[in-house]
Amino acid sequence: MAFDHKELIDEIRHQYQEEDNNRPWIVGFSGGKDSTLLLQLTWLALKQIPEQMRTRQVYVVCNNTLVENPKVIDYVEGVLKKIQEEAHNQSMPIIVKQTTPALEDTFWVNLIGKGYPSPNNIFRWCTERLKINPTTRFILEKISDSGEVIILLGTRSDESANRAKNLKKREVKGSRLRKHVLPNAYVYAAIKDVKTDDLWQYLAQVPSPWKSSNKELITLYKNANSGDCPLVIDTTTPSCGNSRFGCWVCTVVKRDKSMEALIENGEEWMEPLMELRDLLAASRDDENVREKRRRDGTEKEGQLGPYKPEFRARFLEMLLKGQKEIQKEQPDINLINYQELVAIQVLWHRDNVFNYNVAEIYSNVFGQTIELEGSDDRLIQEKKMLKESCQNDEEDFKLINELLSLQKSKTILMNNRGLQNDLENRLEQYVKGKSIASDN
Repeated sequence: MAFDHKELIDEIRHQYQEEDNNRPWIVGFSGGKDSTLLLQLTWLALKQIPEQMRTRQVYVVCNNTLVENPKVIDYVEGVLKKIQEEAHNQSMPIIVKQTTPALEDTFWVNLIGKGYPSPNNIFRWCTERLKINPTTRFILEKISDSGEVIILLGTRSDESANRAKNLKKREVKGSRLRKHVLPNAYVYAAIKDVKTDDLWQYLAQVPSPWKSSNKELITLYKNANSGDCPLVIDTTTPSCGNSRFGCWVCTVVKRDKSMEALIENGEEWMEPLMELRDLLAASRDDENVREKRRRDGTEKEGQLGPYKPEFRARFLEMLLKGQKEIQKEQPDINLINYQELVAIQVLWHRDNVFNYNVAEIYSNVFGQTIELEGSDDRLIQEKKMLKESCQNDEEDFKLINELLSLQKSKTILMNNRGLQNDLENRLEQYVKGKSIASDN
């Protein structure tokens, strides 16, 4: 191996033993080749330190966007489990933490719920919501607890000229660390000078200290002919968008070559994912499925608004059908979770979309009911009383139910901002409808 791994392990050990108030380490781990090498070297460095002197806490942080390539996330979650188990068995000061986007930030809540168009290079709304924010919240939490943190990243100059430039830009003179964009946070890029060929050679020859198989990782790369998405912690960290492992829904690239390669190498069950992803890419600039007005009510020539409600509903149905098809071979894979389904229905209500129902769409696909609002006896009794109060006037009953749904939507998403406007808009819409009906 061309790079001196013993020297690098020794450097990491010295950095760990620096007298700096035991600032916790946060190791960015994506499960890809770079972060695997970084964690492996860090682990071996810690093993050289007597157990009683391993007093600095090390967090292994992995971000799950909830739309990761299923093949990759399955592998990564298996590795994370082994890391935590072996950290305990070997008395290592390592804690595994998996971060995920807040409910209101998930891909499907924004795309199907709010109608955000599929991302592109101009409007890449996904990176901050899915990648940066979840990890940033964790880092800020640790800064609040400890005052300062050191973030270990598997960034390498050999990956690209941009990475080399970013590494150089924030270096602290006379230190292995560089400043991070977050206050009181520093970055330690321990493997920045390791070449790609040397990295692969090391992983092929040196077994993982947490007893995962590096051969499995190498095979995954070989089958996908791919790179990997780094842990994105700020806007200077390169995101995906060039056929790296990452989100299966990514429309920033023209083609998802890694998913294509996996399918060609025997993962045919992923074909529905490719079809859904291609549909999103094709729909982005389709005027037939996009509103003319943006969500803020403004209209600008040459710019389209969110997806129309009918497309959102149709795509949700196709997504669920894709999930049903995939589960024939991969029963544990869910493309969308229950909380997202609830939030989507909530957001449809907030957009005054009452003619599409998430529970009905789900039932049509899976042939089973899903309760999004609760079905206890108290709710049933309340609706019965409401109907009686409306003297069986279906329109009034429907209106009040919709207004209650709007109010409930704010409660579920813990955001009451704009509630009065939403209620007034729905009432105005109702009155206009009544007026038109009476004129006719």
